[in-house]
Amino acid sequence: MFTKEKFPGLLALGIFTFMSTLDGSIVNIALPSMAREMHLDMGQVTWSVTIYLVVISGLILLFGRLGDLIGKTKIFSYGSLLFTFGSLLAGINLGLYFLLFARIIQAIGASMTMSNSFGITSQLFEPKIRARAMSIMSMFVSLGSIAGPAIGGFILQIASWSYIFWINVPLGVVAYLIGRKALPKDEGAGTIKDADLLGATQMFLTVVTFFVAVSLGQAQGFTTVPVILSFLAMIGLLVWFIHTEKTVEKPLLNLGIFKSKLFTISVITSMTMFTAGSFVNILMPFYLQNFRACAAGFAGIVMMAYPVGMFIFSPISGVLSDKFDKEIITFLGISGVLVVQFGYLIIGGTTALILVMVFLFAHGASVGFFQSPNNALVMSTVENRFLGIAGSVNALGRNLGFVLGTTFATTVLFVSMSSQMGHRVSGYVKSRPEVFLNGMHVAFYVAFALVIVAWLMSGYRLLTRKKSA
Repeated sequence: MFTKEKFPGLLALGIFTFMSTLDGSIVNIALPSMAREMHLDMGQVTWSVTIYLVVISGLILLFGRLGDLIGKTKIFSYGSLLFTFGSLLAGINLGLYFLLFARIIQAIGASMTMSNSFGITSQLFEPKIRARAMSIMSMFVSLGSIAGPAIGGFILQIASWSYIFWINVPLGVVAYLIGRKALPKDEGAGTIKDADLLGATQMFLTVVTFFVAVSLGQAQGFTTVPVILSFLAMIGLLVWFIHTEKTVEKPLLNLGIFKSKLFTISVITSMTMFTAGSFVNILMPFYLQNFRACAAGFAGIVMMAYPVGMFIFSPISGVLSDKFDKEIITFLGISGVLVVQFGYLIIGGTTALILVMVFLFAHGASVGFFQSPNNALVMSTVENRFLGIAGSVNALGRNLGFVLGTTFATTVLFVSMSSQMGHRVSGYVKSRPEVFLNGMHVAFYVAFALVIVAWLMSGYRLLTRKKSA
């Protein structure tokens, strides 16, 4: 049950979940101000976002494994301190390189907390109420998404961009102090010496190479020699990593957890849903601000319909999932997203913006309905000694889904626009607004196809489970 003893622990986990979400949305809003005050171009200052995502994705499996070895709460607590310290440093304007250094510190701390939050939640709450606990974590994600643009805009109105990082410091201190007393004391099942450092290095290089390939592909096109070589290098590193994990005595990632069909399908479904979900987050601001000429503030209000829907329906999903079949609830959530994706395809030049908000709200509500039970399913399939690595695999899938979605959305959009224009296009064409609208629809068809894949996987998981039962 949600007792008074357990709630503070969930609050500590939720605050850091909120902070990591808030940090991403606030930083994106502040990029123009940061570039202006630091005398940098947008390409340079955007590295502060990219390097943060690269480091988190590259280290998340290592810290998930260390959580299993020496204690998830210990890794989470150290990570919370490191993230808070990195936030303090990031607000000190000493130039681009110092900012990147501070963002790396932040990212290391964030990867330590993100990789173990699911595992700690699973330890803290028994399976019959675990989905409800996961839904509260989803609410903190939604709160971060909602509050980010508003808080960021307010801070930039009255103070410098430094305060978008410094706002994390008091929150981080409070969360750390609460967590010290409230989070479960687990000792782990090994020592740091048992960590697979070779595998961790291979995974980090694989992730870095993937980001390099994606970045080059967006800049040069995905058929150029450097991009193809980068992807081949990534595949080679991934194969080497898998070989290492199969042969070392104590691997970073015990590949045996993928023998569970429920675990594997749940993680892949989550990654696919996050990939498809990124399309609307990338394309809709273009549609609202460029195609419909909405002011940035009003466009932000329209876009808030998505996290508001998620915020409202995540706890409802959590309660239902603890009482009924989690796989059915998950399937219903994906079905809702499938219907909404069809709705995006009918958006045109004169579509009422209130209808666009309805689609966004329904999308967020459906994702909220899907996410909590799916996370609970992922964590229910592994032994307690693998909860840390299972949670980090789930978080890595989410991050990769975001990167893939961003890449696919922009690539499909600009390839379609270039095809219509007869030459390479890499931005909105003011003289031909219909070119963007057609490209957006093509991109949403791709997102629609991705959701169909997730829907089929969820349906297969449900049918095969019922058949075996």
